Amino acid sequence: MKKTILLIEDSKVQKLAGERMLLKAGYLVLTAGDGAEGLRLARESAPDLVLLDMLLPEIGGEEILRALKGNPRTEQIPVIIVSHLLPADIAKLKAVGAAEYFHKSRLLEGEGGEIVFLSMIENVLLEVARRKDAGARIAVGARTH
Repeated sequence: MKKTILLIEDSKVQKLAGERMLLKAGYLVLTAGDGAEGLRLARESAPDLVLLDMLLPEIGGEEILRALKGNPRTEQIPVIIVSHLLPADIAKLKAVGAAEYFHKSRLLEGEGGEIVFLSMIENVLLEVARRKDAGARIAVGARTH
C-alpha cells in the first residue's frame, strides 16, 4: 500500500516541485499552502508522514508541530522539517517531536539532493513501521502470557 505524505509549503514553486518528486517516488501526496490548511488536512487524513516548512502564513510551522504532537490522533505521525534553520532551532524542534530536519537548499542540488531527501523519508517511514511492529509483538506477547 502506498504511503501518504502531507506536504505543507507556502511557496507554489517548491510545493509543485516537491509534489512531483514525491509522486515520482511512488507516494500519495496531499498538499497545503498555509499552516491552517495543513493542520486541518493532517487531522482529517492522518497521513503517514508530514513534510513541514517553518515559515507559513496563518499558523507557523512550530505551532503546527506542537499541535500535531499534542493531539492523540496525530501525535504518532512523523514530521520532517524542511526549511532553513540554525542548529539551535533544529535541536529545539526535535525536542518538540520532529523526526528529522532537511535543509531546503539541498533540494536545489538536483538529483543528488533529492536522493538524500527521499532516503531520509524512507528511513523515517521504516523506523515508524519498526516501532509499530515491535509494539504489536509486545501486545501479542502480553495477551499470550
